[in-house]
Amino acid sequence: MNDRATTVEGVRRTNLGEVLRLVHHGGPRSRAVITAETGLNRSTVSDLVSRLAEAGLVREHGPDPTRRVGRPSPIVAPSPDVVALGVNPEIDAVEIGAVSLGGAIRLRERIAVDRPGVDEVVELVARTVEVWRTGDLQGCRIVGAGVAVPGLVRTEDGVVRLAPHLQWRDVDIAGPLERSLGMPVVVGNDASFGARAERLFGAAREHGDVVYLNGGASGIGGGLILHGRLIGGEGGYAGEWGQTTASLTDASDRRVDGGVLEDEVNRARLVHAAGLVAPDDAQLAGALSASDDAIAEAGRQRRILAATLGNAVNVLNPSMIVLGGFLGSLRDVDRDAFDDEVRARALAASAENLELASAALGADRLLIGAADAAMQRLLADPLG
Repeated sequence: MNDRATTVEGVRRTNLGEVLRLVHHGGPRSRAVITAETGLNRSTVSDLVSRLAEAGLVREHGPDPTRRVGRPSPIVAPSPDVVALGVNPEIDAVEIGAVSLGGAIRLRERIAVDRPGVDEVVELVARTVEVWRTGDLQGCRIVGAGVAVPGLVRTEDGVVRLAPHLQWRDVDIAGPLERSLGMPVVVGNDASFGARAERLFGAAREHGDVVYLNGGASGIGGGLILHGRLIGGEGGYAGEWGQTTASLTDASDRRVDGGVLEDEVNRARLVHAAGLVAPDDAQLAGALSASDDAIAEAGRQRRILAATLGNAVNVLNPSMIVLGGFLGSLRDVDRDAFDDEVRARALAASAENLELASAALGADRLLIGAADAAMQRLLADPLG
């Protein structure tokens, strides 16, 4: 193949990926809108959409009813039969989801298990996917899997350097899972994947500078997006908000001498104060205003969290802060009061355009983010 042919084919692959990425991240849109968004001519877009449809990656249906002038333009939508897997091992369960192109959860399962090891996670995922392949996902194309780990994950090879609550240290889960499933596997920090999901499909879709904090049973993690790019840092470990020193404005709020943020803003403390046993996030959220002990503990944690976020606003000047998991529940006790407190803790200029939100994707955010990471190879070369 000569250089020109190679160049032409490379451009075609890039354009195919751009069109598929548009409908995956942005949702169904007409050929006319794709033409406008890509800057490609109409005949090129028609050819690209036809190729993607032939490959089973997109589907076309009725014309856009709002288009009043000229020939009606068909709507291009991502195929729900192209899926990636999202996996989230936690200290009390392994969650597994099948996520379609477009970011919709097609299937999910939560398997209760106490501090699963790598071998146990691989076995549970393989067993679940085998059932899905002969059942609800029969005939679907599974393009890969993403694993959202509550810990430090090295970017270059996906090795989990440390997941303290799972008691994992320097372990490889990508290799064993790839061999078991027979598909590519990517591994990343759970909160970074949550940030990715909320930026692409959730509360922060319209924002390029985002601070995301996720609160779960294993502690607090987070992600940082600047100018639309997820920031991983030199080794991929950026976003460990839970390990920062807790910001206390009242010394009486301290519960752990020398404690870090996740020692003080802590899901287990809320559960205990609310008098619950193994609640999900929705049950916990409903109990935070139900008793004096729960109200007092939620108030203490809200003060510490607001002070921490005020520092983040001063350092990073985000346009959006998104709180996931039990952190979103803390904000939701009184959203206006919490948001005002965060702004009061920050410089006025840094906070003047700041928005805060609880995670829009709820319990799906980590699975969607992990699955989207697994989609990237397909999006880079849809027909490869």
